[in-house]
Order: sequence, then C-alpha cells, then structure tokens
Amino acid sequence: MTVFVAVLSVLVGALCLLNLLLTVGVIRRLKEHTALIGELRSSASGAPVQIMLPAGEEVGDFSARTTDGAAVSRGTLGGETLVGVFSPGCSACAEQMPLFTELAASFPGGRDRVLAVVVGDAEESAEEVAALTPVARVVQEAHGGDASAALGVNGFPALARIDAAGRVLASGYSVSDVEVLAGV
Repeated sequence: MTVFVAVLSVLVGALCLLNLLLTVGVIRRLKEHTALIGELRSSASGAPVQIMLPAGEEVGDFSARTTDGAAVSRGTLGGETLVGVFSPGCSACAEQMPLFTELAASFPGGRDRVLAVVVGDAEESAEEVAALTPVARVVQEAHGGDASAALGVNGFPALARIDAAGRVLASGYSVSDVEVLAGV
C-alpha cells in the first residue's frame, strides 16, 4: 500500500510540474502576442497605422442605400460631412459610438451632413443602426462594401471629416482625432 501511495504521489507531483511548465509557456506566448499586436497598431516610424484614408486624400466613388432607403454616394455628401464606420462586436466601436453620436448631434448641417456606415450582418448590426439613425444617414453593408472600400477603411472604428470636394480633412479611429485635426 505504501508503494502505491508513493507512486501516486510521484505521478501527482510530475503532473503538477508539467502543468507549471505549460502555464509558463502560455504566459510567455501571451507576452509575445501582446508585443506583436502593439507592433501592428503602429508603423515602423511609431506613428499610428492609418485606419482609413488620411487627410488630403480623395474619397473614391461609391453607391449605397441608407437604412431609410435613400441613395447615397460620394456626390450626395455635399458640404463638410462627418463620417463614422463601425462594426458590431467591436469594443473600440462601442467606446467611440456615444462620442460620435454626441458630435453628430451638434454637427453643422444636422443629420444630412453625417454619414454612418455599419459593416456587418444586418441582424448583428441592428443595435448600432438604431443608435446612429437619429443623428446620421446610416448605411448597413457587408465587409468589403462600396462605402467602406471608397473610404479606404482597414479597421474599426474609422472616423473622418470630408469636404464638399470629397477630400478627407481629418481621419482617425477616435472622435478626438477628428475634432483636433479638424479644429473643432
């Protein structure tokens, strides 16, 4: 019986040691992944990665329908326009959306000068569409849709101010980027 207990104790000890080694390995990998994610967020020069077209670039042509059924295109943006591109399930989008809706509510020209694009499945996007509809013309589209492609969106949230000629005045991934760069 004592031999059995001794063997069992050795096996349990070995199992605990193996568990400890695996945990240390997982922690090391998590640190590596955290560093890689940090590198993806910044370019080689240390500047933030451009989330959409930078200031001075021209928005491409696009054609879409708002959730209200109205046609929207680059030509219908007329005047300075505030643009926000969001995706359901995006934690940064959930953080920026209330700030965006607040800015949109006070934006000169009202709802007609604000365009919100929600990228994702219509069912998943319902909450975002409902939150944005009172303050913006809302386009709900699938990934790779016309509007987000024309804006050069490569991450979420993506925010911009666009002039009447379709040139980006300011862009970024937070409302403060757009406000500061645009002089609000």
